[in-house]
Amino acid sequence: MMDALLYLLARSLLALVQALPLRWVARLGRWAGGLCYLLDARHRRVALRNLALCFGTERPLPELRAIVRENFRRIGENFACAARTAGMSPAEIRTCLEVVGGEKLRADPGRRQRRSFVAAIGHFGNFELYARVNLFVEGLQGATTYRGLRQPALNRLLQDLRAQSGCLFFERRTEVEALKAAVHRGNLLIGFLADQHAGDRGLRLPFFGHECSTSAAPAVFALRYDCPVHPAICYRVALGRWRIEIGDAIPTHEGGQPRPVAAIALEINRAFEVAVRRDPANWFWVHNRWKPGKWRQTGHQGQASSEAVDAAAGGQVSA
Repeated sequence: MMDALLYLLARSLLALVQALPLRWVARLGRWAGGLCYLLDARHRRVALRNLALCFGTERPLPELRAIVRENFRRIGENFACAARTAGMSPAEIRTCLEVVGGEKLRADPGRRQRRSFVAAIGHFGNFELYARVNLFVEGLQGATTYRGLRQPALNRLLQDLRAQSGCLFFERRTEVEALKAAVHRGNLLIGFLADQHAGDRGLRLPFFGHECSTSAAPAVFALRYDCPVHPAICYRVALGRWRIEIGDAIPTHEGGQPRPVAAIALEINRAFEVAVRRDPANWFWVHNRWKPGKWRQTGHQGQASSEAVDAAAGGQVSA
Protein backbone atom coordinates (compact mmCIF):
# COMPACT_ATOMS: atom_id res chain seq x y z
CA MET A 1 0.00 0.00 0.00
CA MET A 2 2.73 2.44 1.01
CA ASP A 3 4.76 1.49 -2.05
CA ALA A 4 1.81 2.28 -4.32
CA LEU A 5 1.20 5.59 -2.56
CA LEU A 6 4.84 6.63 -3.00
CA TYR A 7 4.62 5.72 -6.67
CA LEU A 8 1.49 7.81 -7.21
CA LEU A 9 2.97 10.81 -5.40
CA ALA A 10 6.23 10.59 -7.34
CA ARG A 11 4.41 10.10 -10.65
CA SER A 12 2.17 13.12 -9.97
CA LEU A 13 5.13 15.34 -9.05
CA LEU A 14 7.02 14.17 -12.15
CA ALA A 15 4.02 14.90 -14.37
CA LEU A 16 3.80 18.42 -12.92
CA VAL A 17 7.51 19.08 -13.52
CA GLN A 18 7.38 17.75 -17.07
CA ALA A 19 4.39 19.96 -17.88
CA LEU A 20 6.31 23.16 -17.08
CA PRO A 21 8.71 25.02 -19.40
CA LEU A 22 12.32 24.06 -18.78
CA ARG A 23 13.37 27.54 -17.67
CA TRP A 24 10.57 27.61 -15.09
CA VAL A 25 11.73 24.25 -13.77
CA ALA A 26 15.32 25.55 -13.60
CA ARG A 27 14.23 28.60 -11.58
CA LEU A 28 12.13 26.47 -9.21
CA GLY A 29 15.07 24.13 -8.75
CA ARG A 30 17.40 27.02 -7.94
CA TRP A 31 14.90 28.34 -5.41
CA ALA A 32 14.65 24.89 -3.78
CA GLY A 33 18.44 24.59 -3.74
CA GLY A 34 18.71 27.99 -2.07
CA LEU A 35 16.21 26.89 0.58
CA CYS A 36 18.23 23.73 1.22
CA TYR A 37 21.33 25.91 1.66
CA LEU A 38 19.58 27.73 4.51
CA LEU A 39 18.17 24.60 6.16
CA ASP A 40 20.79 21.90 5.60
CA ALA A 41 23.65 22.96 7.86
CA ARG A 42 25.34 19.54 7.75
CA HIS A 43 25.83 19.43 3.99
CA ARG A 44 26.65 23.14 3.97
CA ARG A 45 29.56 22.37 6.31
CA VAL A 46 30.66 19.41 4.17
CA ALA A 47 30.73 21.55 1.04
CA LEU A 48 32.64 24.38 2.71
CA ARG A 49 35.15 21.95 4.23
CA ASN A 50 35.74 20.32 0.84
CA LEU A 51 36.21 23.68 -0.88
CA ALA A 52 38.59 24.87 1.82
CA LEU A 53 40.62 21.68 1.39
CA CYS A 54 40.97 22.32 -2.35
CA PHE A 55 41.07 26.12 -2.57
CA GLY A 56 41.75 27.33 0.97
CA THR A 57 45.16 28.76 0.07
CA GLU A 58 43.92 30.29 -3.20
CA ARG A 59 40.55 31.88 -2.40
CA PRO A 60 39.29 33.86 0.62
CA LEU A 61 36.61 32.41 2.88
CA PRO A 62 33.80 34.77 1.70
CA GLU A 63 34.39 33.61 -1.88
CA LEU A 64 34.24 29.97 -0.79
CA ARG A 65 30.95 30.63 1.02
CA ALA A 66 29.55 32.23 -2.13
CA ILE A 67 30.56 29.16 -4.16
CA VAL A 68 28.79 26.89 -1.64
CA ARG A 69 25.60 28.96 -1.87
CA GLU A 70 25.67 28.87 -5.69
CA ASN A 71 26.49 25.16 -5.60
CA PHE A 72 23.31 24.40 -3.64
CA ARG A 73 21.31 26.39 -6.18
CA ARG A 74 22.96 24.53 -9.06
CA ILE A 75 22.24 21.17 -7.45
CA GLY A 76 18.58 22.10 -7.12
CA GLU A 77 18.50 23.32 -10.71
CA ASN A 78 20.21 20.20 -12.02
CA PHE A 79 18.00 17.70 -10.20
CA ALA A 80 14.80 19.49 -11.16
CA CYS A 81 15.90 19.86 -14.76
CA ALA A 82 17.00 16.22 -14.93
CA ALA A 83 13.39 15.22 -14.29
CA ARG A 84 12.26 17.60 -17.04
CA THR A 85 14.88 16.74 -19.67
CA ALA A 86 14.34 13.00 -19.16
CA GLY A 87 10.98 13.31 -20.91
CA MET A 88 12.10 15.64 -23.70
CA SER A 89 12.23 14.58 -27.33
CA PRO A 90 15.52 14.54 -29.28
CA ALA A 91 14.55 17.80 -30.98
CA GLU A 92 13.86 19.45 -27.62
CA ILE A 93 17.12 18.15 -26.16
CA ARG A 94 19.06 19.81 -28.98
CA THR A 95 17.65 23.20 -27.92
CA CYS A 96 19.19 22.97 -24.44
CA LEU A 97 22.25 20.76 -24.94
CA GLU A 98 25.28 20.86 -27.20
CA VAL A 99 28.07 18.31 -27.39
CA VAL A 100 31.63 19.32 -28.20
CA GLY A 101 34.14 16.67 -29.25
CA GLY A 102 31.62 14.07 -30.37
CA GLU A 103 33.80 13.30 -33.39
CA LYS A 104 36.25 11.63 -30.97
CA LEU A 105 33.65 8.90 -30.40
CA ARG A 106 33.22 7.91 -34.03
CA ALA A 107 34.36 4.53 -35.32
CA ASP A 108 37.88 4.19 -36.69
CA PRO A 109 37.49 3.32 -40.40
CA GLY A 110 40.80 1.44 -40.26
CA ARG A 111 39.47 -1.11 -37.73
CA ARG A 112 37.73 -4.26 -38.92
CA GLN A 113 35.70 -4.57 -35.73
CA ARG A 114 33.51 -1.79 -34.39
CA ARG A 115 34.79 -0.41 -31.10
CA SER A 116 32.97 0.62 -27.95
CA PHE A 117 33.93 3.65 -25.85
CA VAL A 118 34.24 4.38 -22.14
CA ALA A 119 33.38 7.84 -20.81
CA ALA A 120 34.80 8.83 -17.42
CA ILE A 121 32.07 11.10 -16.10
CA GLY A 122 31.24 12.81 -12.84
CA HIS A 123 28.53 14.76 -11.06
CA PHE A 124 28.98 17.88 -13.15
CA GLY A 125 25.98 19.94 -14.23
CA ASN A 126 22.89 18.00 -15.34
CA PHE A 127 24.76 14.70 -15.43
CA GLU A 128 21.65 12.77 -16.55
CA LEU A 129 22.22 14.39 -19.96
CA TYR A 130 25.24 12.15 -20.54
CA ALA A 131 22.63 9.61 -21.67
CA ARG A 132 21.79 11.87 -24.63
CA VAL A 133 25.28 12.13 -26.13
CA ASN A 134 24.29 9.48 -28.69
CA LEU A 135 21.93 12.05 -30.27
CA PHE A 136 25.00 13.96 -31.41
CA VAL A 137 27.13 11.04 -32.63
CA GLU A 138 25.57 9.00 -35.41
CA GLY A 139 25.50 5.25 -34.78
CA LEU A 140 26.49 5.47 -31.12
CA GLN A 141 24.41 3.58 -28.53
CA GLY A 142 24.39 4.72 -24.91
CA ALA A 143 24.39 2.13 -22.12
CA THR A 144 24.20 2.09 -18.36
CA THR A 145 24.09 -0.33 -15.48
CA TYR A 146 21.89 0.23 -12.45
CA ARG A 147 21.14 -1.26 -9.08
CA GLY A 148 17.46 -1.49 -8.31
CA LEU A 149 15.89 0.58 -5.54
CA ARG A 150 14.38 -1.16 -2.53
CA GLN A 151 10.92 0.18 -3.39
CA PRO A 152 9.81 -1.76 -6.53
CA ALA A 153 7.32 0.87 -7.65
CA LEU A 154 9.79 3.76 -7.36
CA ASN A 155 12.42 1.64 -9.09
CA ARG A 156 10.01 1.05 -11.97
CA LEU A 157 9.26 4.77 -12.19
CA LEU A 158 12.96 5.64 -12.30
CA GLN A 159 13.64 3.05 -14.97
CA ASP A 160 10.66 4.18 -17.06
CA LEU A 161 11.93 7.75 -16.82
CA ARG A 162 15.48 6.92 -17.80
CA ALA A 163 14.42 4.53 -20.56
CA GLN A 164 13.01 7.51 -22.46
CA SER A 165 16.62 8.47 -23.24
CA GLY A 166 17.03 5.41 -25.48
CA CYS A 167 19.87 3.98 -23.37
CA LEU A 168 20.34 0.27 -22.82
CA PHE A 169 19.99 -0.75 -19.19
CA PHE A 170 21.77 -3.63 -17.49
CA GLU A 171 21.14 -4.68 -13.89
CA ARG A 172 24.54 -4.47 -12.21
CA ARG A 173 24.29 -7.75 -10.30
CA THR A 174 22.44 -10.02 -12.74
CA GLU A 175 23.10 -8.82 -16.31
CA VAL A 176 26.88 -8.58 -16.49
CA GLU A 177 27.10 -11.13 -19.32
CA ALA A 178 24.55 -9.20 -21.39
CA LEU A 179 26.59 -6.03 -20.89
CA LYS A 180 29.76 -7.79 -22.03
CA ALA A 181 28.00 -9.02 -25.18
CA ALA A 182 26.80 -5.49 -25.94
CA VAL A 183 30.33 -4.12 -25.50
CA HIS A 184 31.73 -6.68 -27.92
CA ARG A 185 29.13 -5.73 -30.56
CA GLY A 186 30.71 -2.28 -30.65
CA ASN A 187 29.50 1.31 -31.01
CA LEU A 188 28.51 1.38 -27.34
CA LEU A 189 29.24 4.36 -25.06
CA ILE A 190 29.47 3.37 -21.39
CA GLY A 191 29.74 6.20 -18.89
CA PHE A 192 31.34 5.48 -15.52
CA LEU A 193 30.69 7.85 -12.62
CA ALA A 194 34.21 8.12 -11.23
CA ASP A 195 34.35 11.31 -9.16
CA GLN A 196 33.19 10.08 -5.76
CA HIS A 197 34.50 8.02 -2.87
CA ALA A 198 34.94 4.43 -4.09
CA GLY A 199 35.00 2.67 -0.74
CA ASP A 200 37.60 0.31 0.68
CA ARG A 201 38.32 -1.28 -2.71
CA GLY A 202 39.09 2.00 -4.43
CA LEU A 203 42.56 3.11 -5.46
CA ARG A 204 44.47 5.43 -3.15
CA LEU A 205 45.21 8.40 -5.41
CA PRO A 206 45.47 12.19 -5.04
CA PHE A 207 42.66 14.54 -6.01
CA PHE A 208 43.46 18.23 -5.54
CA GLY A 209 46.64 17.14 -3.78
CA HIS A 210 44.91 15.01 -1.14
CA GLU A 211 44.65 11.23 -1.27
CA CYS A 212 41.22 9.67 -1.54
CA SER A 213 39.56 6.44 -2.59
CA THR A 214 39.29 6.56 -6.39
CA SER A 215 37.20 4.37 -8.69
CA ALA A 216 39.15 2.06 -10.99
CA ALA A 217 36.05 1.28 -13.09
CA PRO A 218 36.75 3.38 -16.23
CA ALA A 219 40.34 2.17 -16.50
CA VAL A 220 39.46 -1.46 -15.81
CA PHE A 221 36.70 -1.58 -18.38
CA ALA A 222 38.79 0.23 -21.00
CA LEU A 223 41.67 -2.22 -20.58
CA ARG A 224 39.56 -5.34 -20.33
CA TYR A 225 37.51 -4.64 -23.46
CA ASP A 226 40.03 -2.61 -25.47
CA CYS A 227 37.93 0.58 -25.36
CA PRO A 228 39.24 4.14 -25.63
CA VAL A 229 38.49 6.07 -22.43
CA HIS A 230 37.54 9.75 -22.64
CA PRO A 231 36.78 12.18 -19.83
CA ALA A 232 33.44 13.91 -20.40
CA ILE A 233 32.22 16.97 -18.50
CA CYS A 234 28.75 18.53 -18.45
CA TYR A 235 29.02 22.33 -18.02
CA ARG A 236 26.15 24.70 -17.28
CA VAL A 237 26.29 27.51 -19.85
CA ALA A 238 23.06 29.35 -18.92
CA LEU A 239 19.80 28.84 -17.05
CA GLY A 240 18.52 25.45 -18.22
CA ARG A 241 21.26 25.03 -20.82
CA TRP A 242 24.31 22.75 -20.84
CA ARG A 243 27.31 21.73 -22.90
CA ILE A 244 29.01 18.33 -22.69
CA GLU A 245 32.67 18.40 -23.67
CA ILE A 246 34.34 15.14 -24.67
CA GLY A 247 38.05 15.18 -23.85
CA ASP A 248 40.87 13.48 -25.71
CA ALA A 249 41.37 9.78 -25.14
CA ILE A 250 43.54 8.92 -22.15
CA PRO A 251 46.22 6.45 -23.27
CA THR A 252 45.56 2.92 -22.05
CA HIS A 253 48.75 1.42 -23.52
CA GLU A 254 52.36 2.52 -23.53
CA GLY A 255 55.15 0.88 -25.51
CA GLY A 256 52.74 -1.80 -26.66
CA GLN A 257 51.88 -2.76 -23.07
CA PRO A 258 48.79 -1.97 -20.96
CA ARG A 259 49.31 0.96 -18.62
CA PRO A 260 48.72 0.44 -14.89
CA VAL A 261 45.12 0.96 -13.87
CA ALA A 262 46.18 3.51 -11.27
CA ALA A 263 48.06 5.60 -13.85
CA ILE A 264 44.92 5.85 -16.00
CA ALA A 265 42.73 6.64 -12.99
CA LEU A 266 45.15 9.38 -11.93
CA GLU A 267 44.80 11.07 -15.33
CA ILE A 268 41.02 10.94 -14.96
CA ASN A 269 41.34 12.65 -11.57
CA ARG A 270 43.47 15.35 -13.17
CA ALA A 271 40.90 15.91 -15.93
CA PHE A 272 38.22 16.32 -13.24
CA GLU A 273 40.42 18.80 -11.38
CA VAL A 274 40.65 20.96 -14.52
CA ALA A 275 36.86 20.88 -14.86
CA VAL A 276 36.31 21.81 -11.20
CA ARG A 277 38.73 24.73 -11.40
CA ARG A 278 37.00 26.01 -14.53
CA ASP A 279 33.62 26.26 -12.75
CA PRO A 280 33.81 25.33 -9.05
CA ALA A 281 30.05 25.66 -8.44
CA ASN A 282 29.35 23.08 -11.16
CA TRP A 283 30.54 20.06 -9.14
CA PHE A 284 28.83 18.09 -6.34
CA TRP A 285 30.65 19.49 -3.29
CA VAL A 286 28.14 18.16 -0.74
CA HIS A 287 29.61 14.65 -1.09
CA ASN A 288 32.49 13.81 1.27
CA ARG A 289 35.07 12.91 -1.39
CA TRP A 290 37.97 12.72 1.08
CA LYS A 291 36.63 10.28 3.64
CA PRO A 292 39.21 8.68 5.91
CA GLY A 293 39.42 4.94 5.40
CA LYS A 294 41.52 1.84 4.91
CA TRP A 295 41.29 1.79 1.12
CA ARG A 296 43.88 -0.09 -0.86
CA GLN A 297 47.37 1.43 -0.98
CA THR A 298 48.30 2.03 -4.63
CA GLY A 299 51.25 3.98 -5.92
CA HIS A 300 50.65 6.23 -8.91
CA GLN A 301 52.28 3.68 -11.19
CA GLY A 302 50.97 0.62 -9.37
CA GLN A 303 48.44 -1.90 -10.61
CA ALA A 304 45.06 -2.30 -9.00
CA SER A 305 44.58 -5.54 -7.10
CA SER A 306 42.48 -8.33 -8.61
CA GLU A 307 39.74 -7.56 -6.06
CA ALA A 308 39.65 -3.91 -7.14
CA VAL A 309 39.50 -4.93 -10.78
CA ASP A 310 36.64 -7.35 -10.21
CA ALA A 311 34.74 -4.80 -8.13
CA ALA A 312 35.18 -2.12 -10.76
CA ALA A 313 34.02 -4.36 -13.59
CA GLY A 314 30.67 -4.67 -11.92
CA GLY A 315 30.71 -1.30 -10.22
CA GLN A 316 29.22 2.10 -10.84
CA VAL A 317 28.35 2.61 -14.45
CA SER A 318 26.14 5.29 -15.89
CA ALA A 319 25.54 6.82 -19.27
